[in-house]
Amino acid sequence: MEGNVLFAFGLTLFAGLATGIGGIMAVMTKHTSKRFLSAALGFSGGVMIYVSFAEILVKANASLSEATNQISGAWITALSFFGGIFLILIIDRMIPSAENPHEPPPLDENSEPEKNVTKGDKKLMRMGLMTALAIAIHNFPEGLATFSAALYDPAIGISIAIAIAIHNIPEGIAVAVPIKAATGSRRKALFHSFLSGLAEPIGALVGYTILLQFFSPLTFGILFAGVAGIMVFISLDELIPTAREYDAGHTSIYGIVSGMAVMALSLLLFL
Repeated sequence: MEGNVLFAFGLTLFAGLATGIGGIMAVMTKHTSKRFLSAALGFSGGVMIYVSFAEILVKANASLSEATNQISGAWITALSFFGGIFLILIIDRMIPSAENPHEPPPLDENSEPEKNVTKGDKKLMRMGLMTALAIAIHNFPEGLATFSAALYDPAIGISIAIAIAIHNIPEGIAVAVPIKAATGSRRKALFHSFLSGLAEPIGALVGYTILLQFFSPLTFGILFAGVAGIMVFISLDELIPTAREYDAGHTSIYGIVSGMAVMALSLLLFL
């Protein structure tokens, strides 16, 4: 059990610190391929949607049906799924729209918000810091979701961790770009982009210290169905719209379908 916990925590840490990869891209490169990010974000959304409906909800329903009965299990599964959506929706609504990380960040140094700014711009610095805070708030339930999935099934956990890591990369860009523009410091930009991702392992720690002591087939099923709701909401509200913003063609759709296909294949291989 201890080995599984360390593995699950390691995956969550990896997914969270992927914001730092976005920070590195923002401070080290002048141009990043929008088409590549569109495909990557679409792929991530496809993975998360497919695994939520084809695997996580199925296992949550099985666990809840075992703990209660088939009809009650189905009802609790559905309520928990929408409860997860409601939770992440509330978190999303608490964040002011100007600092909400759901808008696609600029990808090169010639784009807004760096155009016509001077070092020390307080408004830019505030935007970067508030974006980092907003991302940290969003990453907390993502960390809980990754940790819970990895603890139950390492194969699913790996898939979810990779998908979340991919979607954390542009979030790191969103933090690093305005901070670098405001301070002129790559170090500060990288520091805050990495820091915003630490909320995910913190979410995992909360899950381990508070929730695991109450684990049973009933609580596990409720948590797992809620995790599915969180992941579907993130995909529909953040990943897919952002992927579409980066590329107006069919790249994002190809990424979504590819993500679903890869996830389906990986699940079939473990039958």
